[in-house]
Amino acid sequence: MNTNVNLEAAVGVLAFLGTAFVLGLAILVMIHAIATRRQARAGKIGLAALVVLGLYLAFLLSFSFMSREKVLAFGEEKHFCEIDCHLAYSVANLRKTKTLGNPPNETTAQGIFYVVIIKTRFDETTISSQRGNSLLTPNSRIVTILDEQGNSYSPSIEGQRALAVSQGGGTPLTTPLRPGESYTTDLVFDLPMDVKNPELLMREGAFETHFIIGHENSLWHKKTKFRLES
Repeated sequence: MNTNVNLEAAVGVLAFLGTAFVLGLAILVMIHAIATRRQARAGKIGLAALVVLGLYLAFLLSFSFMSREKVLAFGEEKHFCEIDCHLAYSVANLRKTKTLGNPPNETTAQGIFYVVIIKTRFDETTISSQRGNSLLTPNSRIVTILDEQGNSYSPSIEGQRALAVSQGGGTPLTTPLRPGESYTTDLVFDLPMDVKNPELLMREGAFETHFIIGHENSLWHKKTKFRLES
């Protein structure tokens, strides 16, 4: 299974929260020790906090260095761990066009429009026995296309608007769904005509994920992307 983590999501989140709690408690104890003029105690607590922080960073970097770059083909799924379940994403289709929309609302690409159809699926085989059939609202997602030179492209606002007016843009990526349900979303990118080896990267948008051990967003962690050209 291709996922956005290389450590169990629950373990990574608990490690992050536990470390944050210990460091927060250490800061409070240090403040109290300084206020009561117990400098030696404050120094020991500060040193212990640095050791805890250093160990956490060491584990975070270790899992980043153990990660591997992956490029998935059409139809292959990338699973996003939502603690007690997985959302699976795949590139279902791709079309290229110079223009989108209908006159007088037609929009022309500066290069060429890549209309990427992404399928979102709530994998019912990954839910915990206690979860039930309740709705899951996906976390925020950031979707970009990277080319061979390392350039990054975000969805085209003009292209997205023209597509929505002419034929709709599918279901938004943040739409809740139940186990077993799925939907598709159309994303429009304006890429250079001579773009080489474009690959789509979808990742979580939450800022705290950058500090979770084993998470794809963490420092120097390798990415799992989708190939857009054969």
